[in-house]
Amino acid sequence: MTEPGLRIDKWLWQARFFKSRTLAGNFCESGRLWVNGSPIKKAHHLLRPGDLLSFPSGPHQREIKVLLLGTRRGPATEARTLYEDLAPPQPKPKADSRPDIPGPVAVRDRGSGRPTKTERRALDKLREER
Repeated sequence: MTEPGLRIDKWLWQARFFKSRTLAGNFCESGRLWVNGSPIKKAHHLLRPGDLLSFPSGPHQREIKVLLLGTRRGPATEARTLYEDLAPPQPKPKADSRPDIPGPVAVRDRGSGRPTKTERRALDKLREER
């Protein structure tokens, strides 16, 4: 008898990595998902406990170890029990903490509305001087 498994698109949806199963299936077919070091291009690939997933998620590369196969798409607290995140996303550094990134050119008072044409041209001139 073969070991039980679950379709990878269904598991990604149940683990709340994607909002819909269709999005999970399309991602699987894009070829950007790796299971145990091999690229996957089929949404029907069977996933088993202990498998290692690697895929990009926004600006981060996610490394996930499958712990359990889900039976339903439950709340987020239940979904987090299905996997172990081996490379959790790092928080983005604040713009103030990086001196090589310039701050805002001009600061407007909150609620003052959009800049007028004259103010916009002045801002553009300031940006060109930097």
